[in-house]
Amino acid sequence: MASGGLQLMGFVLAFLGWIGIIISTAMPQWKMASYAGDNIVTAQALYEGLWMSCAMQSTGQIQCKVYDSLLKLESTLQATRALMVAAILLGLVAIFVAVIGMKCMKCMEDDQVKKMRMAVFGGVIFIIAGLAALVATSWYGNRVARAFYDPYTPVNTRFEFGSALFVGWAAASLAILGGSFLCCSCPRRETSYPPSRGYPKNAPSTGKDYV
Repeated sequence: MASGGLQLMGFVLAFLGWIGIIISTAMPQWKMASYAGDNIVTAQALYEGLWMSCAMQSTGQIQCKVYDSLLKLESTLQATRALMVAAILLGLVAIFVAVIGMKCMKCMEDDQVKKMRMAVFGGVIFIIAGLAALVATSWYGNRVARAFYDPYTPVNTRFEFGSALFVGWAAASLAILGGSFLCCSCPRRETSYPPSRGYPKNAPSTGKDYV
């Protein structure tokens, strides 16, 4: 029962992490910058994400523009996109695989060993998906930090970490933690020893063997 509860908790955490990865990928606030001119009325906040860039005026009006061409984007942004999409697809596969291996499901009840292996395999895929998202968000955050501390970057165009990065880091951590719980939820097999063999009883001597 304890392993079943750990397995269910691991699946829930990993599933929430997968949802967070989707939300982080869709959010435009991967990096943000605020600029205020001589008058506070002209203040605006700039956001850039994986798919679009947005500008929010001090009046509350938000204008977003989707990136025109994929080939015009930086290679780091394209790689971040690919890693996040891969994390989403891997998480989807992990959900189907882990559901089959859950103890509360009736699939593969005849073979408990294969059922446990499916749960472990789903946990491994969740861990890989979390690592892909973690690498993508960390790589993007490192690029934002390097540009911020670059002395040649204009002050009014220095971006900082956006909320999507923090959502991505939290989601990746949940996916890795949940996948680890799924991998550890299967009970260890008890070591089985071969049955002890009884010693053969010596047949009573009839005396015919001696001459």
